[in-house]
Amino acid sequence: MNEDKATRYHRLQRRLRVLAALWTGLLLAGLVWSGANLPLGALAESIAAQVSADRWLPTTTVLAYVLLLSLLHEAVALPLAFYSGYVVERRYALSNETIGSWAVDQAKSFGIGVLLAGAAASLVYALIRVFPNWWWAAAGGLFALCIIGLTHLAPVLILPLFYRVKPLERDTLRARLLALADRAGAQVLGAYEWGLAEKTTRANAALAGVGGTRRILVSDTMLAEYSDEEIEVVLAHELAHHVHGDIWKGIAFESALVLAGFFVASTVLARLTDRFGLQSPADPAGLPLVALAAGVVSLLAVPVAHAISRGYERSADRFALNLTNNPSAFISAMRRLGAQNLAEEHPSKLVQWLFYSHPPMRERIASAQTRQR
Repeated sequence: MNEDKATRYHRLQRRLRVLAALWTGLLLAGLVWSGANLPLGALAESIAAQVSADRWLPTTTVLAYVLLLSLLHEAVALPLAFYSGYVVERRYALSNETIGSWAVDQAKSFGIGVLLAGAAASLVYALIRVFPNWWWAAAGGLFALCIIGLTHLAPVLILPLFYRVKPLERDTLRARLLALADRAGAQVLGAYEWGLAEKTTRANAALAGVGGTRRILVSDTMLAEYSDEEIEVVLAHELAHHVHGDIWKGIAFESALVLAGFFVASTVLARLTDRFGLQSPADPAGLPLVALAAGVVSLLAVPVAHAISRGYERSADRFALNLTNNPSAFISAMRRLGAQNLAEEHPSKLVQWLFYSHPPMRERIASAQTRQR
């Protein structure tokens, strides 16, 4: 593994992620403190009045505001995304994607993001109008249901928009992986080949969806280079998350975080509506303030979320080793993944605390090596 190259790559990407987060925060805070969110709200209402009947004017105004805010955000976020997701990835030989394909994917992501954000904001502001004192609790409950729904539907509706997915054609491997899932006690819909090679040189495997949409995904980049035993042990790790209920724990944590974010946003709105010139808490011009308040809660929870996730990952590694009883395959698979995906070998404790949802690869390999002794 080329540690120097990996370290440079991850340091650069971390800086770009921080810049992207700073831009989002500065945009939202700048709109609120400068008062520019008010004329933006007036523009959104003017656009809505031209395309919507009076009864739908509040909802259409929110949708127009989300679109305008998203376009403002893209003015800086898009160049950063291009440098991070295209230039840097190609510089470090992690991307096969053409600039045209990258642009199409970016447009899809923007469209999906605007649709989801528009639906979410419309729901929040409808609840503010109906339940001005308790909207945050109602929104938190409804958003929890939406998170569950998206977890169910993402493998079926969203994944195919970006990647080619087809039934796994290697009969022996498919039977082996389905038998592994059966031994683990995780019911799956089937095993599929996940087309990553058109976009990236990275390899991956996953168990996507929950319940009736749960399916095994193995990337074509992994199928091309890894042995059946290595693929089996990687999938065993993914199965552990479902067997241990980590998906549902994650949904519960995320739902609690959303609820806390809405509560803080509700408190901020109640105290600062007059100060920032909003007509009422239901004024769509307050959307940057709501997003900023909720975003601060999410940002503060990141180290906690990463620490919890690293614990889940260690437990999943132990499960995979127990289920397959094949530490050699686990070690060789982790080494391959580390080299192919340009894993950082010696991240600092601070970097792990702030950015790492998985333990470093060397730690995972060292843990498996103790099983060989």
